[in-house]
Amino acid sequence: MAVASEKMTASITVTYRDGSRQTAPKGITVGEALALKGAAGANEILAALVNGNPVDLAYRMEADATIAVVTFDMPEGKEVYRHSSAHIMAQAVKDLFPTAMLTIGPSIEDGFYYDFAYERPFAPEDLEKIEARIQEIIGADRPFRRMEMTPQQAIEFFKERGEDYKCEMIHGFTDQTISAYDRGGLIDLCRGPHVPSTGRIHAIKLLTTAGAYWRGDERNPMLQRIYGTSFPTQKELDAYLHKLEEIKKRDHRKLGKELDLISTSDEVGPGLILWLPKGASVRLQIENFWREEHLKQGYQLVYSPHVARLDLWNTSGHTEYYRENMFAPMQVEATEYQLKPMNCPFHIMIYKSRLRSYRDLSLRYAELGTVYRYERSGVLHGLMRVRGFTQDDAHLFCRPEQIEAEVANVLDFTFFVLKTFGFTEYQVFVSTRPTKAVGSEEAWTQATAALEAALKSCDIPYGIDAGEGVFYGPKIDIKIKDVLGRSWQCSTVQVDFNNPERFGLEYTGEDGHAHRPIMIHRALMGSIERFFGILIEHYAGAFPTWLAPVQAIVIAITDKQKDYAQAVARQLEDAGFRVEADLRNEKMGFKVREAERAKIPYMLVVGDRELEKGEVSVRRRGGVNAGSLAVETFLDLLTREVKQRDLHPAVGNEPVLKGEVANRSSKAEGK
Repeated sequence: MAVASEKMTASITVTYRDGSRQTAPKGITVGEALALKGAAGANEILAALVNGNPVDLAYRMEADATIAVVTFDMPEGKEVYRHSSAHIMAQAVKDLFPTAMLTIGPSIEDGFYYDFAYERPFAPEDLEKIEARIQEIIGADRPFRRMEMTPQQAIEFFKERGEDYKCEMIHGFTDQTISAYDRGGLIDLCRGPHVPSTGRIHAIKLLTTAGAYWRGDERNPMLQRIYGTSFPTQKELDAYLHKLEEIKKRDHRKLGKELDLISTSDEVGPGLILWLPKGASVRLQIENFWREEHLKQGYQLVYSPHVARLDLWNTSGHTEYYRENMFAPMQVEATEYQLKPMNCPFHIMIYKSRLRSYRDLSLRYAELGTVYRYERSGVLHGLMRVRGFTQDDAHLFCRPEQIEAEVANVLDFTFFVLKTFGFTEYQVFVSTRPTKAVGSEEAWTQATAALEAALKSCDIPYGIDAGEGVFYGPKIDIKIKDVLGRSWQCSTVQVDFNNPERFGLEYTGEDGHAHRPIMIHRALMGSIERFFGILIEHYAGAFPTWLAPVQAIVIAITDKQKDYAQAVARQLEDAGFRVEADLRNEKMGFKVREAERAKIPYMLVVGDRELEKGEVSVRRRGGVNAGSLAVETFLDLLTREVKQRDLHPAVGNEPVLKGEVANRSSKAEGK
């Protein structure tokens, strides 16, 4: 019987993704099991999922399991591929700089990095040497071999090799088994999985270096970080590098300076933005649109102070759950006051300013409220990560049965606003209860269900972002995609059962009794600063006409047309447009190039013919000559384009290259 039992357990059943099954010997590797299936494209298989968990192809199965291949076109595949790339880079660094100590080397979106403890920053010539060594390691095609040890063995192993940071990491593990990987040249602490061998990495590029604090804490030593990326083919890598060049060209910090939109100053302080007149002009259009549409949607606009007694933030829970992101309190007449990190407690107090009835609900309060958050200097990044910013904030107070409809309305409003600014691609996620949270499980479940019901009623596909809700409630996050395909977190909708309870909010129901309202936090663009930065990069500074700080420039060919050019500019200004006139005694080509660099949507060139006929020769940004138009005709077209907030030009959608106009324009530019 014992022999029979042993034979029965000597085999396992492997179930493949397509539902087919195969009997295999116990202890068979995943790679061997896939070979039994005759998995196509074996060289494309990087790892596998066993019962949903990513593992190496060398992983041995001891029990019945469901397996599926992992390839680069899957999120798990990209992570395995780039994490393996990071470890190959680490081996190259250790080969060339033996005193560098290893820390961590994860995959990140579109690439990877590895942090090293080294006595100096890595120079560009160092990266060239490291890249060359990487190619040698890849060419050797050495296997990634997993090895396991006890925590004590692991500590002794890495201590003997002088890897102090690895030892510190192991001390923090609770696992009873520690894994490491041997690539035939370097053994590195790692959970895995990895590609089968170094030769599976084909196209790799080291990008930049940076300083990074150990564990992200400025009190810890500064490490040297190397960023890189890798792809299965050189063609894919080249396409990505081209995209990076485009991103550099569109960097909002660079364009913000070149186009006189924003500025920062050490005297003012890091993370605090100065809006220059042209940037402020764009911001004004954004805010005017925001106010106009909120009033149409039944919101009431409110204003709140920039500081409040610390007690307010104690009640809201911010001092308990958000303290690390708040500035230090200030003493005023023996009372502590706090710069506001959020607007919500003020809107709550506006709700509490008088008694409310069920007939009043829902109430929608909206505010462009400036808030202040303590961001570490190392994470500040232009407009994208700042210490003072304005939220397009709103808080809705409603009855429980109104939640789904209110959230659905917010979603419709959000997508309308995003589309107006040119964003039509997005991903939607429901973020659930985090580890640090307030409120009962029942309330969280009810709030999460309400958000999901609203998304389903609007037929909006969504994913779950587990544990990423805010401390007081779950939320819907909308990530927009820009013209380069990058995702940006902007819009958010949060259901809050907690704050109405903490602040004792009530309304009188139909039954005459007091009831607790539900609070919905909502931001469409998020931070005005960050949204503006995204817009700059999305449009490469060439804003749609309705947003552009200067919508048209009138350019006189010679001094003879100065008065006419000024008259045309005044006519457009009187109609409410933002116009400049270039009357300088400079060559036409120079003046046109300057207008192009300033990314002005329309250049209105006036010479003798235009002066005689009362016309303007319209040149659209990007070099399209739209022909000559009567000033009134151009004004009508411009009015329509701006009023409709059209993202496409109303004038010269197709090149109108009338021979005489085109020839004369060419001659003028060469003057």
